[in-house]
Amino acid sequence: MSLPAFKKPQSSRSRNMRAIKATSNATTELRLRARLMRNHIAGWRVRPSNLIGCPDFYFPNARLAVFVDGCFWHVCPKCGHVPKTNRRYWTKKLARNKQRDAQIRTALRSGGIRVLRIWECELRKDPNSCLRRIIRAIHARQGMSMGEPAHPRGRSAATQS
Repeated sequence: MSLPAFKKPQSSRSRNMRAIKATSNATTELRLRARLMRNHIAGWRVRPSNLIGCPDFYFPNARLAVFVDGCFWHVCPKCGHVPKTNRRYWTKKLARNKQRDAQIRTALRSGGIRVLRIWECELRKDPNSCLRRIIRAIHARQGMSMGEPAHPRGRSAATQS
């Protein structure tokens, strides 16, 4: 299922959008990646382009797509906000982002892939909780009990920090 095309923005708007530098999402993704590696959780791919929406992490054996969503761009219910300047534009832009996220989730689920979304603020505040959510989702898809290892080395990833 392909996503609908968005109306091409004005050249001045495109120039403004390109000037906005990402401040933390890449860092947030790297933080989760380091935690996965430190806990010996294996079997994932980073940003597989063959899946719609290009999830940040994909666990093919568990058929689990994990998205690390930036609080601003994906409108976090706790800390997302609409800028005060050019409010009409940003309201529409952020609503389109949310709509696209919902379409991606629906498309992946219809293909038998579970979708897990982790908020940037959630990962900063409690990374262990985020890791436990991923481990539970992997175990649920692979039919494993929580006592079995989620990785080949046999250590319990849920207890490591």
